[in-house]
Amino acid sequence: MAKAAKAASYTVVTPVRDEEEHIQRTVDSIVAQTVRPTRWVIVNDGSKDRTGPVADEAARAHPWIRAVHRPDRGFRKAGGGVIDAFYDGYSLIENEAADYVVKLDGDLCFDRDYFERCFHEFDRDQRLGIGGGTVCKSGGASLEVESKISPRFHVRGATKIYRRACWEQIGGLMRAPGWDTLDEVKANMLGWSTRTFSDIKLVQLRLTGAAYGAWNDRVKGGLGNYIAGYHPLFMFLRCVRRMAERPYFLGGCGLMFGYLKGYALGVPQVEDKNLIRYFRQQQINRLLGRSSLWD
Repeated sequence: MAKAAKAASYTVVTPVRDEEEHIQRTVDSIVAQTVRPTRWVIVNDGSKDRTGPVADEAARAHPWIRAVHRPDRGFRKAGGGVIDAFYDGYSLIENEAADYVVKLDGDLCFDRDYFERCFHEFDRDQRLGIGGGTVCKSGGASLEVESKISPRFHVRGATKIYRRACWEQIGGLMRAPGWDTLDEVKANMLGWSTRTFSDIKLVQLRLTGAAYGAWNDRVKGGLGNYIAGYHPLFMFLRCVRRMAERPYFLGGCGLMFGYLKGYALGVPQVEDKNLIRYFRQQQINRLLGRSSLWD
């Protein structure tokens, strides 16, 4: 590996809620890294199981790990809840001079050279602003990509690595559903590139959306698409496409319901109108076969 990649410094924030079954695997993966973070903050977001004690045990064993505990709000707050928890942790490390900021879920496991390999990708492309590994699920003897329909510019919210300069330019994360798309869109609008590293894999131990249920997860996604300012035509065609994929029909209907729910309730969309205009133009370009974010 390149020397510059090994020298990379990074801080990690992991919001977790009721991850007793999985978080120890994440702790073991981080502790074993060939390039460890300078600081890792685990934010226990009101868990009712032993997530908090596991985080405390990790912090006692490793001085570069810190556990933060938030009171139980009584429910999962889609989109905004995880970002509120993230910023409770980030407030403790925002002034540290690290090269990268990482938002990492607490239900992941990965090889000991995961971050070293990711930083090597950033070192190769100085305009790469946001990156991350390919999220997989265990398929017995092999790994199966957990989501095969994400656009090329998208990096899963479970494993986001932000170059510090890009992080500062995009202004951090939006506290609402859709945050993990808008950060990438804004980065691209500002001249950065974003991508998932296809050959660097990590395993998600709990399937995406399992905490919410299939229907609620799709509704959450549709609402996030509304907040992000998706063009109505692009959204309609996206929902039709999803109806032909598992879970058949349900997925597309849930997305459309969440999208229309945003209109019906007058949910505020992202305030940056230039960003919405840019994103919608990219979507129209995609439909017309022109150059776009999807290239």
